[in-house]
Amino acid sequence: MSEDARPARVEDVHELAEAMPHVTVEYGTGENPVYQVGGKSFVFFRNPRPDAFDPQTGERYDDVIVFWVASDADKQAMVQDESSPFFTTPHFNGHPSVLLRGSRIGELSRQELAEVVQDAWLSRASARRATTWLKEHGRQG
Repeated sequence: MSEDARPARVEDVHELAEAMPHVTVEYGTGENPVYQVGGKSFVFFRNPRPDAFDPQTGERYDDVIVFWVASDADKQAMVQDESSPFFTTPHFNGHPSVLLRGSRIGELSRQELAEVVQDAWLSRASARRATTWLKEHGRQG
């Protein structure tokens, strides 16, 4: 199995986010990393919050990762599919992001996760940086 086809791991989020250009890392509450480009967050690890919890036990999820998306249409496409590991909560209504539990990250391949991280970065990077990155990687904007 190729590296890109294997199941994604939480460590891959860090590796992929840090590999994007012009990235800085801040640390939020509980020393959770917040990956930023140009001072704008694009991926961050969330502390347990009351809006993201196990419906059976009521226990707050302690492994939620937030990824920015380009538009509400992108968000809806990712969260409406019941089989998708991505979700949202009412707290994030109107916010261009999706949530993913670390415990479900293996439902994505490393390549799929790379695309989510890259798209998150592209949604927050300056137009100049995004255009440069897209050209360098043979992708269309």
